[in-house]
Amino acid sequence: MEKKQEILDKEQMKRALTRIAHEILEKNKDENLLCLVGIKYRGMYLANRLAKEIKTITGKDPQLGALDITLYRDDLTQVAEQPVVHATEIDFDINGKIVILVDDVLFTGRTVRCAIDELIDFGRPKNIQLAVLVDRGHRELPIRPDFVGKNVPTALSEKVDVLVKEADGEDRVYKIES
Repeated sequence: MEKKQEILDKEQMKRALTRIAHEILEKNKDENLLCLVGIKYRGMYLANRLAKEIKTITGKDPQLGALDITLYRDDLTQVAEQPVVHATEIDFDINGKIVILVDDVLFTGRTVRCAIDELIDFGRPKNIQLAVLVDRGHRELPIRPDFVGKNVPTALSEKVDVLVKEADGEDRVYKIES
């Protein structure tokens, strides 16, 4: 039987993203170099929200893109016989830019590694930083987020489920125990 525990509600998610936007701007003084790239799918929606927050604060629209890391996965053959590949959308030059990579949950670090590999195929950014809504621990690779909405200790048997209004009809984060 599954046991669901709410970790963040709609307002808590909004506050976490607002705080992350402020932290991004505090760390990166030249907002002209900033661009946000969300990892499809939920990271893409969160990157969009962060971009809106940054525009509210600075009055400037940061460049915004989205990565589909499917073909960069190290477990591609285990995921599906015929994986569905979606478009990566980066229609700007990332050379010399500060790229904020955005994802919903950081777990082993493998997804982020794939995203960095793909980003490097687009150019040589000045810096790549990582923003995640939830860090649940259990890293398998030496990857650490620069910006975190909430740290949520989990057991390996648990999972974290991020729901976003754009894809799921509501904003919530749950820890699910199997």
